Amino acid sequence: MLDVENASVAENPPPSADAASPISPQDAAFLALHSERESIERELTLAQQRQRYGTEHADIEQARMLEASLLKDLDRVMTLIRAAEYKRQPGARRW
Repeated sequence: MLDVENASVAENPPPSADAASPISPQDAAFLALHSERESIERELTLAQQRQRYGTEHADIEQARMLEASLLKDLDRVMTLIRAAEYKRQPGARRW
């Protein structure tokens, strides 16, 4: 029978891949894209919150313009992620 206290994944994470093995440049770029996506999504959330809960009209308008810019950036990054995911598939065509 499993000991419930020792079964926690948060306390005992599974062993990661061999830390000594280097990450490929393609994988590093893929992970960097996801990191950039996460950063943009956080900034986007903050901009949306400033629009909803802001008290100054100028701050709300600035947050609205920032949101529009961040949405364009998010679209660009998501397009790059989709392209990178396709390239990672076995048998993916290169055009």
